[in-house]
Amino acid sequence: MFFGLDLYALQVYWWVIISLLGGLLVFMFFVQGGQSLICLLAKDELEKSMLINALGRKWELGFTTLVLFGGACFAAFPLFYSTSFGGAYWVWLVILFCFVIQAVSYEYRKKAGNVFGSRVYEVFLWINGVFGVFLIGVAISTFFSGSYFVLDSHNFVQWSKASRGLEALLEWGNYCLGFSLVFLSQILGASYFLNSIDDLTLAKRARRAILLSSIAFVPCICGFLAWICLKDGFYISEGVVSVQKYVYLHNFLSMPYLIVGLAIGVGLVLWGIYKNAFTSSIRGIFPLGVGSVLVVMAVLLNVGLGDSAFYPSIADLQSSLSIHNASSSYYTLSIMAYVSLLVPFVLAYIVYVWRAMDRVKITKDEIQADSHAY
Repeated sequence: MFFGLDLYALQVYWWVIISLLGGLLVFMFFVQGGQSLICLLAKDELEKSMLINALGRKWELGFTTLVLFGGACFAAFPLFYSTSFGGAYWVWLVILFCFVIQAVSYEYRKKAGNVFGSRVYEVFLWINGVFGVFLIGVAISTFFSGSYFVLDSHNFVQWSKASRGLEALLEWGNYCLGFSLVFLSQILGASYFLNSIDDLTLAKRARRAILLSSIAFVPCICGFLAWICLKDGFYISEGVVSVQKYVYLHNFLSMPYLIVGLAIGVGLVLWGIYKNAFTSSIRGIFPLGVGSVLVVMAVLLNVGLGDSAFYPSIADLQSSLSIHNASSSYYTLSIMAYVSLLVPFVLAYIVYVWRAMDRVKITKDEIQADSHAY
C-alpha cells in the first residue's frame, strides 16, 4: 500500500525511522549535558543564569523528540512498547521522574515566591542531566544484554525480576553505554554553550570541559562497541532464538554500510571535538551532532536489521522480540508510513527554530536586562 512495499520492507522502514529518532534524541541530550556542567562552568549567579537560559531555549525540543521516539515505538512495534514499558516499569518510572523534574525546574527556578530556592531546582537539572541520560543508556543497552520477561500465548508480559528493569544495573556492559551517553551529552552541551553564548571566560571553561569529557567518553564508547562485538548474542534462525558468539559483529560484517556509517559518524564526532577543544571555532557542535546521529543509527540498525532479536529475553529465549514478531499489522504500518512523511518537515522546523533562537548570542547584558529569564 505504501509505495508498493511489503510487510518486511515496512518493518525495516519503521526500524530505520526509529533509529533516526533515537540518533536525534541522543543529539538533543546536549541540553542534559549542559545541565550537568552548570555547577562546573558557572562561578557566579549571572554566569549560571546565562547557561540555564541558553539551555532553556532548547529543552522542549529534546522533550518533544523523546515523545516522538516513544510514539514511533508504540505505533510501529507495539509489542515491544507494551513489553518494555509495561514490564520494566520501575526503570522507566525513574526516567520519567528525571524528565518531569526538568520541566518543573525551568518553570519554577526563578518564579516569584519560590519557597525551595533556585538551588533545589538546579540540583533537579543536574539529576536530569546525569541520571536521566545514564538510565536511558542502560535501558537501550538491554537490546544487547537482554531482559527478564516471558510472553504467554496471548502476549501478556510477565517479568521474572521484582526490580522490574532496574536489574539491568547489575550488568556491567550496560554501564558502558550509560556513561558514554553522559559524557557525549556533556561534550555536546559544552559545544552548544560555545555556539550560543558570547562570553570569552565561559568559552574557555567550556573548551576545557569538552576536552575532559572527551577523555572519559572515548574509552567508554570503545568499550561498549568492543563489548557488543565480542559478547554472545541472541541469534534468530527460522524463527528460533539461540545464544551464539559474535552475533553483533557478524551483523556489522554482513551489512558493510553500517560499518561505513559508523566510521563516518566516529570521524565527525572526533572532528567536532577537535574543532571545539583545540581551535577557536564555535561550530563544532554541528559535526558532533551529525556524527552522533550516525553512530546511534548504526548501533540500532545493527541489532534491529541483523539476524538477531532487538529486545531479547534472558528468562525465555523464544519470547525475544524482533522487528518481525513485534511489529504492527501491514495496514497500520502502511497508514503510519504516510504520516512519517511529515518527519522532514519536523526536522526543518527544528532547524528553523534553532537558527531563529540562536541568531543573537546570549550576553551578560541581555540576561541582566531580561525580567523573564529562567
